[in-house]
Amino acid sequence: MATWKIDPLHSEVEFKIRHLMITNVTGYFGKYDATVESSSDDFTDAKISFEADVDSISTKNEQRDQHLKAEDFFHAAQYPKLTFSSTAVKKVNDEEYKVTGDLTIRGVSKPVELTVEFSGIVKDPYGQTKAGFEIKGKINRKDYGLTYHAATEAGGIVVGDEVKLQAGVQLVKQG
Repeated sequence: MATWKIDPLHSEVEFKIRHLMITNVTGYFGKYDATVESSSDDFTDAKISFEADVDSISTKNEQRDQHLKAEDFFHAAQYPKLTFSSTAVKKVNDEEYKVTGDLTIRGVSKPVELTVEFSGIVKDPYGQTKAGFEIKGKINRKDYGLTYHAATEAGGIVVGDEVKLQAGVQLVKQG
């Protein structure tokens, strides 16, 4: 069984949500960790665990970031981490996988399915074995208790319900 750890210097974990239903706002998590255990180089038997530090959220706007950390949204003081734990990995073809698992936000766990593009395995210039992945998925924020609602003067929606999840991940093989 091989253990792989996320390389935070060469990975990105982000989300996108509609604002005023005309543009997307992108947010990032700056602190996160992930471990993948697999006995196969194609990761078909992988067990994946991921966590992100809610307090590390950034949308490039301090006022909005503080609001996201507050009780209206993530309630970071009470729920400092969001987590994902895989339940199944299905290989669609040599480059695409469907990964299902439990995503927990604000203490609420729901099953999600992620589309994962496997970019391959290489040795870097320092002799480390690395694997690359692009990950995409969607959730409804209200399913996780992120129910903040505000309206424009004309009654339009300020924040959409659908959240697009995206991550570019490099894993480093341990040992």
